[in-house]
Amino acid sequence: MIPPLVQAYTSALRTMEDAAPRGLVRRAQVEADDLDPALDVSEARLRDHLATSGPDDKLRLDLHLNLAKWDNAPVHGNPWTTGTEPNTEERRARVIEALGLSSETAGEIAKHFPLAKGDGTVVIAGPWDPWYTDEIKRTRNFYWGHYIDYLRTQRGWNADAVSNLDIATTRVVERLIAPSRKKAGQTKGLVVGYVQSGKTANFTGVIAKAIDSGYRLIIVMTGTTNILREQTQRRLDMELVGRENILRGSDENDPDAAQFIDYLDDEDWTADRFVRHGARPSEIGRPDIHRMTNRRFDYRRLQQGRSALEFERRDRTKELWHPDNLFTSNARLIVVKKNATVLNNLIKDLKNTADRLENIPALIIDDESDQASVNTTDPKKWREDEKKRTTINKHLSTLLGLLPRAQYIGYTATPFANVFVDPTDAEDIFPKDYLISLDRPTGYMGADDFHDLDFDPDADRNFGNSKEMAHLRLLDDDADDEDDSELQKALDSFVLTAAIKLYRRITSNDQFKHHTMLVHETMRRVGQRSRAEAIQELWRTSGYLSGNAHDRLQMLFETDFAPVSKALDLGHATPPSFDHLARFIGEAVRKIAPNGNPVIVVNSDRDIEQEDLDFDKRSVWRILVGGNKLARGFTVEGLTITYYSRKVGHAEALMQMGRWFGFRKGYRDLVRLFITPDIRDAFEAACRDEEHFRNELRQYATMVNGRPLLTPQDIPPLVTRHGLRPTAANKMYNARLVERRTPTKEPSSGYPLLTNQAALDRNIDACLPLLKALRGHTVPLRGGGRTFDALLGEVSHQQLVSVLRELEWATPDTFIADLAWIASLPENVVDRWDIMLPQQKHGKRVNIRGIGEFTVHGRTVGRENSIRGNSESAHRQAIENIPNRTSTSGCAILYPVMKKNELEGDLATDGYPTRLVMAIMLQLPKGAVPTDQRPLVYQVVVPEEPLYAIVNR
Repeated sequence: MIPPLVQAYTSALRTMEDAAPRGLVRRAQVEADDLDPALDVSEARLRDHLATSGPDDKLRLDLHLNLAKWDNAPVHGNPWTTGTEPNTEERRARVIEALGLSSETAGEIAKHFPLAKGDGTVVIAGPWDPWYTDEIKRTRNFYWGHYIDYLRTQRGWNADAVSNLDIATTRVVERLIAPSRKKAGQTKGLVVGYVQSGKTANFTGVIAKAIDSGYRLIIVMTGTTNILREQTQRRLDMELVGRENILRGSDENDPDAAQFIDYLDDEDWTADRFVRHGARPSEIGRPDIHRMTNRRFDYRRLQQGRSALEFERRDRTKELWHPDNLFTSNARLIVVKKNATVLNNLIKDLKNTADRLENIPALIIDDESDQASVNTTDPKKWREDEKKRTTINKHLSTLLGLLPRAQYIGYTATPFANVFVDPTDAEDIFPKDYLISLDRPTGYMGADDFHDLDFDPDADRNFGNSKEMAHLRLLDDDADDEDDSELQKALDSFVLTAAIKLYRRITSNDQFKHHTMLVHETMRRVGQRSRAEAIQELWRTSGYLSGNAHDRLQMLFETDFAPVSKALDLGHATPPSFDHLARFIGEAVRKIAPNGNPVIVVNSDRDIEQEDLDFDKRSVWRILVGGNKLARGFTVEGLTITYYSRKVGHAEALMQMGRWFGFRKGYRDLVRLFITPDIRDAFEAACRDEEHFRNELRQYATMVNGRPLLTPQDIPPLVTRHGLRPTAANKMYNARLVERRTPTKEPSSGYPLLTNQAALDRNIDACLPLLKALRGHTVPLRGGGRTFDALLGEVSHQQLVSVLRELEWATPDTFIADLAWIASLPENVVDRWDIMLPQQKHGKRVNIRGIGEFTVHGRTVGRENSIRGNSESAHRQAIENIPNRTSTSGCAILYPVMKKNELEGDLATDGYPTRLVMAIMLQLPKGAVPTDQRPLVYQVVVPEEPLYAIVNR
């Protein structure tokens, strides 16, 4: 039972949801009068409650959620903010003032609810008609309200995480078209997340809000495998659809119910962990969700009868989208894999339904939208006025054509394919209306947690400061095929971490339902089968139960897992010695291989006996061997050890195989990744490329009066800067980028290291004026919490522009637009440039043209054998600490860079080093931001053609 004080204050907070903060105690007193006029709800009682209640207290949770919303609210459209910026001390002070609370209460609130960093969502969008108002959010929040309650109570999300999800999903939903709008219309958008970072939570929240606001046909397209479709279906059923919609009035204890209720043998169903709505939604004036697919069955034509796709209309004289019908009709949910037969069946049923399709407000969620959905046929084979399409792309285009009120949202972690879809093709999925980049969520293990992307090269690496030392275990590329020592160490690590998890379960009550190891070496089924057999044999001879492995495991614990856990200091229980852990080894081995076989092969090979991989129905402690089925959005639960030695492919496929990215609650310190140096470098380069793309979007997402200045259609002409073309080689975008007016520039991406030494030499010569301007001694600079030595100098604005004009690029368009803007800046905006060359105390040095010896910085090689300078955060932050800087000083950080592995050899010292790239990072003064705040300026190439048309060169 909820205490009266909590009830009064939570009711008071509900009256302010999605609106301005107002007198909290006064409103709580109004609510208290209805409960008990004698109830004391004074501010002192509120303070006492916050001080003594636990983190799961309902009042603390509700107050935290509202504070996070108000802290993060944009200035535009919220006059109560009085211009205070989001997530600042000034904003929090304004919130406290609006709530009418004292400084004493403010102190108690600050103690429990510190300022959040904000959701970090980046939006590039075209104009839209605002319709998703505070009133709609407040009054139509049935499924959304239950969803966030589920996230807080069942999945342990804190208020900041829920608030960030609320904001990010609102930014998607508000850009859809109002479902009850008389005029039909479509929107197409793209949401960019990180691999295994919670994209499903985002689109589940979007679906919840969409159904609440009136969307009635929801189609979720997953990847191309059954295993991913089933995982997505169950997640939606469990967290959104709920027990009442699954049962649809049936008694789950009825023996006949098992034939249509697909979760009766599911542990989470029997443990009551599926969301409950309290009653069947239609009985309390809310829409039911009718599932047209379930966990066992993908969409089958007319499986549930033709009437299942016909929507209820209370007033048959009015269309479905009319408010009189829309909010009394039920929603349909269809979760399908991207399969030609499945989509063809769905399309045929939609065509045959009695409902007029143009009247159905529909939402299409395309998960992993860069897989199968994008048209990839060769443009050279197209006939005039006839565009060939891949099968899935064709079915998707047909769906969009059938449903004029359909809103398409693509979700991906590798956005390049979607961004470069032909924007002039009205039937394709180019995100013409919005592109939203999600922030990296709290608790997520991503590239930054496995690679030393921004590491001080002069620091001594150890388990505490080096992510690679803590989590990566490098395999020998040249090892003998018969040598299983590295695989043995990976198996030992898997057994050891299983024992540590069992120890933590006893000592700190941490629960680990799943514990898995992934072995990925080939996409071929025959190779997966032979590898599984080799692992089984190695397991049989490892001596885990006989005691023969004791010394091996003890050494691994004492030299790896114990010191790493201690250095990371994450607060997880760790055995003080191996003796305290040894008693759990046997139990761990028996859990992993209860029948002597620790391996599950996850592929479509029907010739071998396989155990079904089902994380939902039971606990899984196994070694998984597989390929595509374990990629592309599928979450490998409990993944702790990964053995990945597959050859490097293209970057998008490589990133999608990063199953070790994700959330590792309670065992982050135990995660280990066994990979080769080449794969490590390829992953690092791919991660840097994607982060560079996100940083570019961040610079383009300029907001004026609450609206972005750029639309997604402004982005594709930038494709040439990445060395890619829009379609065929003889085509180009009609929009030519003439100025790119962003304050931070790092344009060294894309230089082909191995093909043009003469061009590399010319670029070194072009930079000689910058090298000659350097003073002859290093200066200590501080940035990002560390101090480094740098050579400093300065040149005039005209001198720097002259240098930039001499530089050559692999793709000529890379820097033209940037240079055009920089060269146009007058001296009262930028009159000089500080030159910085960061030096390393212990790094390799090279003589450049006899001017001096300079540190060479090692970098990984990315797409198309390209290299990027990748300025370091400490160097960027130190710009402000350069002596004698003024408001009109620019800064150029110069990096002589080479491939990492080439730094291991002897470098030429005759002044003419080979394969050396001069990378540059430019930071312009704040006053250089253009007055019209437009970051990109375009020019039409062929005047009679539309601005974004693809035309012949």
